Formats: sequence, C-alpha cells, structure tokens
Amino acid sequence: MVDEKPNKYERHTSLPIPTYDEAIASRPSSSQSYLGPEEISNDAERQGLLGQQDSTRRRHGGYQAPTVESARSSLESDHFLSFSEDGSDRVSGEGLGREISQMEIVDPETHGDAARHLQMRRVISKRIASLTNTLSSFRLPLQLSFPTFSYLRDRVPRLPEWWPSSNWLMIGRFIAILFVMLLVYAVFASITFPINQGTAGAGRMYDPESVKAYVQGHVDENQIRSYLEYLTSYDKVAGTEGSYVAGQWVEGLFTAAGLDNVFTQRYDVYLNFPKPGGRRVAITHPPEMVWAAMIEEQPVYENPTPQQKQTLVFHGHSKSGNVTGPLIYANYGSREDFKTLQDSGVDVKGAIVLVRYYGSQGDRALKVKAAELAGAVGCIIYSDPAEDGFLKGAPWPEGRWRPSDGVQLGAVSLMSWVVGDVLTPGFASQPHSKFSDGKKRLSKANNPGLVNIPSLPLAWRDAQKLLQSLKGCGQKVPESWIGGVPEVPEWWTGDKNSPTVGLVNEQDEIDDQPIYNVHGSITGLEQHEKVIYVGNHRDSWCFGAADPGSGTAVMLEVVRIFGALKNLGWRPLRTISFASWDAEEYNLIGSTESVEHDIDGIRLNGIGYLNVDVGVAGSDFRASASPLFERALMRVLSRTTDPAENRTLRSLWDEKGSKLEGLGAGSDYVAFQDLAGCSSIDFGFTGPGYPYHSCYDNFEWMKEFGDPGFQYHKTLAQIWALLILEIADAPILPYDMEAYASAVRGYVDKLEKDANTERLQTRSKRATEFNLTPLKKAADLFVTNAETFQKFEREWTELVYGGGGYETNVMAIKRMSHNTRKANFETHLLDLSDDGGLPGREQYKHILFAPQKWSGYDEAFFPAIRDAIEEDDWILAQKQVEKVADILNKASDKLLH
Repeated sequence: MVDEKPNKYERHTSLPIPTYDEAIASRPSSSQSYLGPEEISNDAERQGLLGQQDSTRRRHGGYQAPTVESARSSLESDHFLSFSEDGSDRVSGEGLGREISQMEIVDPETHGDAARHLQMRRVISKRIASLTNTLSSFRLPLQLSFPTFSYLRDRVPRLPEWWPSSNWLMIGRFIAILFVMLLVYAVFASITFPINQGTAGAGRMYDPESVKAYVQGHVDENQIRSYLEYLTSYDKVAGTEGSYVAGQWVEGLFTAAGLDNVFTQRYDVYLNFPKPGGRRVAITHPPEMVWAAMIEEQPVYENPTPQQKQTLVFHGHSKSGNVTGPLIYANYGSREDFKTLQDSGVDVKGAIVLVRYYGSQGDRALKVKAAELAGAVGCIIYSDPAEDGFLKGAPWPEGRWRPSDGVQLGAVSLMSWVVGDVLTPGFASQPHSKFSDGKKRLSKANNPGLVNIPSLPLAWRDAQKLLQSLKGCGQKVPESWIGGVPEVPEWWTGDKNSPTVGLVNEQDEIDDQPIYNVHGSITGLEQHEKVIYVGNHRDSWCFGAADPGSGTAVMLEVVRIFGALKNLGWRPLRTISFASWDAEEYNLIGSTESVEHDIDGIRLNGIGYLNVDVGVAGSDFRASASPLFERALMRVLSRTTDPAENRTLRSLWDEKGSKLEGLGAGSDYVAFQDLAGCSSIDFGFTGPGYPYHSCYDNFEWMKEFGDPGFQYHKTLAQIWALLILEIADAPILPYDMEAYASAVRGYVDKLEKDANTERLQTRSKRATEFNLTPLKKAADLFVTNAETFQKFEREWTELVYGGGGYETNVMAIKRMSHNTRKANFETHLLDLSDDGGLPGREQYKHILFAPQKWSGYDEAFFPAIRDAIEEDDWILAQKQVEKVADILNKASDKLLH
C-alpha cells in the first residue's frame, strides 16, 4: 500500500495561517538609541533630513554630484522642505501646506474619485512649479543678450560708397575666428562648470549624514519583534505551504514599503519530504535487545495552535531506503575517523554507522559521503551534549541549549560539490516549458550532488541506547572519541558482531517542486544599472526563530525604513535589490537558481551582495566577507553601539582582536561570490549556542535567551542599513583594494605553509618540484597595482571636496569608471575559460574563494590548488598555481588599464 503524501506538502491546500493584518496589527514606537553625529527625534523628516544645508556644516564643502537623468519627478524643486526664516524647524501654515502638496498627501477624509482628482491636480501643479523653478534657475556660464532683428537693422552703420570690396574678406576672417573662440569657450565651460548642478536632486538636497542618522534612528525593535512573532507561528519547510504563505506575506510588505518592481520568481526543483511513519531506527537482533527509537521531538508547545505543527525529523536530499547491518560508532564521521577504524581492523562494509555532529567534519553531508565511501549502507547522525547540550549549559526550558530530545535537521546534499538544484547544476531550474538550448534535468541516480545511502538525524536520547548496546563489541575507542551522552559506561567501536540495526527512510521525492523567491528594489539615480543585492532566506526546518527568522525580521525592518526614505523622495546612487530566498536549507537552491538565471547581468553590473542568515543568536558580532568590505564595515561598526556594553562595536571588535573571516559555503552568498564573482559579506550576532535546526528554535527561545529585549535585532538593523548606504550611496565605492591585496599575500603565505606540511607527509617526488613563485609574484604585483589604483581616490577628494564640493563632468566619468573597475575586479578573478572552474567541480569559478571539496562549510583560499594537494596530485597542483597566477595578474592589470 502506497502512503499518501501529507496535506502540508500539497501545492494548493490551504491552512489557517495567520493573516497579514493579524501579524502587524500593532506597531509601537521605537526608542531612539543610536550612535551618530547628532541626536534626532522620530520626526526627522520635518527637522531637516532632506532640507537646506549650511555649507559650513558640510564635510570639505560637501559632495555635489553632477547632473544625472532622474526619475525622481517629485523632487525637482529646491524647495522640497520649507523652513522659517529664523532657521528653526517650525514651518508656517503656508509652508506646511506646500510640503503636504509636494509630498502628495491627500486628506484622509477625502475618498474615491475626489481624492484621486485632488491628488492628480496637486501632482500636476507640483510638476509645473518644479519645471518653472528648474527653468528659472537654469544659467549658462556666459550670459548673452540677443536683440531683435529690427533693432540691429536700424543700427547697422551704412558703409560709404568708396569702401573697398576686398575688406569683406578680412571681416569674414575676423568673424570666423570669433566663432571658433566662442565654441572653444562653450566646450570648456560645459566641462568645467556642470550646468544646472544639483537640480535633479542628486547632491545638495540630501546630506548623507542626515540620511544615515535617519535610518539609524528609525529602527523599531518592537516592529522587528512583531515580524518575528508572526514568522515563527508556523513551520516553513521549503516547498510547503508555510514557506509559500510567508513569501506572499513578505511580498505584501515589500509592496507596502513602496519598493520598485516587486515580484515573485518561481523555480521548479528537486525536494524530498518525510512520510509519517516512514522513518525508523531500531535494534532488530539479538531478540533480548530489540528496541526502537522515538525519532520525533517531543511537542514543543503544550497547547499548540492549528498552525504550530512541528516538522517531522528527516534529512533534506537524503536517500530513500530500508537497510540493516551491524552498528559501528565512527566518532565525527570524517575520512580520518574511518581510516582509524580501518587501521584498527574494524570493517564498516555493510554496516550502519553512528556518528556525532560537529568535530573534525562539520558538514553533515560529507559525514554521510565518507560513510558511503567506507562501505557503510546507512548513516545515523546524533547531537552529542558535549558539543550541543547540557554539558555546555542548561538545556531548554531552563537554558539556551538543546534538550535531550532535540534533533538537528538539515540537508545532506553535497553543497561543496554541487550547489543549488542538484538536477540543474549550471543553469536555472525554470519550469520545463521555459528551458532553452536543449538543457535537461539530470537524473537523481549517481548524481554528483547527492549521497547514495540513507541517513537520519537522531537525538542523544535515542543515541544513548545504541551506544550502550555496543559494549564489548570491537574495540574501546580513543579518549578523543568519547562523547558526553550520560549513562554510557564504556564507549566501543562495534564490529561485525555488533547488534543489528535497521534504518528505514521512506519519503516523497518531487523532481519539480515549485519554490518562490520574492524580489523588490529601489532604483538608483546615477547608475541605475549597477546593483547592490541584499538577501536573507525565509524557509526553515521548523519555526526558525534564530535561523533564519531573526535575519528575515531585521531585513523587513530595513525594507520598511528604506521604503519610508524612498517615499520622502530619497534615492540611492545605485540600485538596491532586496530578496527573500526560498529553499536555502536545501543546498542554497533559491539564491543559486536566481543567480544562474541572471549570471551574466550580475557579473556585469553586480556591485556587492549583503547577506544575513542567522541574524541574532547572541551578543557577539561576527562577519565573513571578501576583503573589499573591510573599510566599509569598520566605518559602520564605529557608529553603532553594543546595547549591553554601551560601547562602539568597533572598539569591542578591536579589543577582542576580531578579524574579517573568509567565506565558506554556509549560506546564500555562495552563488554570488563563487559563481558570479560578486563581492559578498555575511554577518550577524552569534552566541555560545542554540537549538540549531530544531523546533526548539522558536519565538519563546528568542525572547527568553536569544535577545530578550530585541536590542541586538535593532543594532543589526542599523548595521545592515548603514552598510547598504555605504555601498549604494557613496560617490566612490568604499571598497579597499589595498586591503584585498594584503589579504591575498597572506593567503599565499598560508598556502605555502600548508603545502610544506603536506610535502613532508608524502612520498611523491613531484612534491619537491612544487613551486609557488608565480603566485607570489602575482600577489606582489597586485599589491603594487592596488596602491597605484587607490591614488585616484585621494586625487578625487582633493579636487572635489577642496573645490567646494562640486564635481566636473569629466571627474564624474572618471569616478564612475573607477567604481566599475573596483566592482569588476572580483568578476575578473573567475576562471571563465572553456574548461574553467575547479577541476571536478566546474560550477565553482572563483580562483580565491570556494569551499574545498572536503571542507564543507569552512573557509578555503585557492581551493583548486588545495584540492590537488590533498589528493596528492602535485602535477595538477602546479598547473593550478600557474593558472591562478595568470588570472590574478590579468585582474590586477585591469585595475589600471
């Protein structure tokens, strides 16, 4: 009998999900805690955010951008906000009326067609007034007055009859010379003095410091709390109705904020879902030891609402199957652990292996793959309290740590081998009807992104019985293999004589399950084609308060604030694109398919990607990024404060000796950084631990232990918003090319040290011929070119800020070219040759950043070289050194030429 698919996974079934209105019914006002140049109140719009600026308060005279084509028709007038003559922020009744008219505010008591007609009249009147002001303010560098023809005719002197006709030639030459002089002057004036400077609203009207103060001062932690409370009121596994409904809700908030071009993008991808009663772990022999695991977590809520259905325990992208075999304990499940078993005479062929999370192999998928390669037929992964439970601190409900029945769910697709939809690597998994160029989905059989043995996660409550059953079988384990599960007096490896264990994993597998990404943007003024991407995923393994709800709630608050700025007429220099990703938990599918869908456009115009996954799980700020982001991040941390310490985050960062970490393969930045070459950063507040990927990661955990006052959520929103402004609205991109060059030199030194260690452990003669000299020279050239490249910024600052804040058109063109070279540098580090990409993992293109084949989530630099060294293929390693050095040389050369 075939089990029916649960209703929660059907595509068109409706559940009583809370409504949008219920979720945002109340919106308390926010406190105004921030660290900035000035204190402002909640009515900062009225106090001068976008108003007149005193030139004495402008840094170095203030930056004034050149004239650009603008879509901001509502801001053409220099009188957007009016102030009283005495300089106070009180506006007269007439001024207030004019402001209301300019902001297109309609009386709330006016309804229907009358309201629309009134607003239309005001819009038209405003446009006419704006055009009048613009035309009246237009000035040529040389003022000319043109008399009438009759006036000139009457005053032309009469030539005497004796005037020689040969003199006309001299007059003609004089007029020609005068015309050429006027033409030269006109060209010079148009270059030196930008016409109608600032009337498009690009420079004088918006003080960058005021905008930063606005976003910092308008973060509402209570609004973030409301967002999170709604998001955690039901589970949101990718491909289920929960994630779809959450996507509709996010789309509604994007629209309500006034973002441009809000839309939902669908992809059809391979997903699996657990069947009720279809998963089993049991000791089946000998008879006196027969036992079955409980599998599921205990109910988290005593009286759950109809929406609070807990996610069933399973592994995403796991292999279906029903297998039995002797039980063998393999520590953390790394390749080294399986070699230790082999060297000690323990054969795992045909066995069910039990391994624990974390440790020497952090990626759960690579644990299963290592077990498969060792010959095991099934794999069980449990959460040990030594890393993730009471030995770390009090478990829930008394503390923040995972309780005995807590299970860590997660995907076991091989993310470091294939990222995104495993059936469509390298191209977007659009519906079949939209496929082009003969592209076809791969089969699940022998798929490079999938494991080939079934697996299940387990709580230590259940693993305890399995560990106890191994006593006397195989060998006693090394001390480093002993975990923290209580009442296991002796830890043994097990062997062929171990108790027989059965593992059942029956599931629904759908090759083309729809998922939905939600997008919205704010179009830039100066270079609208250049895009800063901002993203967070919304799907979760259960209720998902920390992962990813905290990040989602914060992003929605950032969107609300930027929407308010946009409604006031503000626009960034470059376009900001917000995204809510689906199916991140299944191999980063949503973001990867979106990047592959527009990979050429992102490589050409992508400026950067700002990602937050787990936004808040504690109070320690962390960041991983391309080195380009270091300068901008430090600026932001210098003006934000730790809620508990009442000190700047920068001072705490320096005091702790924190460093900008490298990017591994843990979240949605992977496709942007490693596939598209779009510089990326991932950041958030972390803590000692939380019930990761469990139903215990819920709203109650967050308000009790994660961030009780939601102050760190508020601080994260400030950081995120300020960092967006740094990248999207600074005239010169604050990317630090010299910091990047310095980091690359450090990566080369670390690679040399690790390679020397490997050479001592190998017998290969080729290892002695391994030479990093080409890469060292390329790194040195990069340092030199980066220093030369950065000189333009100093020159620009002296000319523009030293000249009263005005920028000539020629300097503007040079500045934008300089910014484009900065943004393109990361793209130039991609291996886009015909056989380009990491050998065996050609989907990954970046020569510096990508996960190592067996490192999983961990950061890795020069992955192709490291993979070859790890495989003891020193010939390939040398080829990769030369290839990487050549790409790095060309990329650094393009900075200058």
